[in-house]
Amino acid sequence: MSFVKVAETSEIPTGKMKMVKLEKSEIMIANVNGKYYAIGGKCTHFKGDLSKGTLSGNVVTCPRHGAKFDVTTGKAVAGPKGSTPPKIKDEPSYKVKVEGKDILISKT
Repeated sequence: MSFVKVAETSEIPTGKMKMVKLEKSEIMIANVNGKYYAIGGKCTHFKGDLSKGTLSGNVVTCPRHGAKFDVTTGKAVAGPKGSTPPKIKDEPSYKVKVEGKDILISKT
């Protein structure tokens, strides 16, 4: 498995998120209690930038229509506001490791 540096720990304090690019993919990194997680960065509902949403615990809420995703797994936990039943795809999830001050994401 190949890892690539995408950010430094100082760029993403606890409770914050950041969008990064890895090849053609936009990936959102979240810092949950000092542990870093990476999922797809664009909401699967209507492509909202998840890094501009709100992070509450391990759940990010999309700023566009309120869809919610678990940043630890990429699983959709709630569909967009007004959606009944909520039909939304999960986000892809990426392996993350920290080496010193560097945050690395798996390319595969």
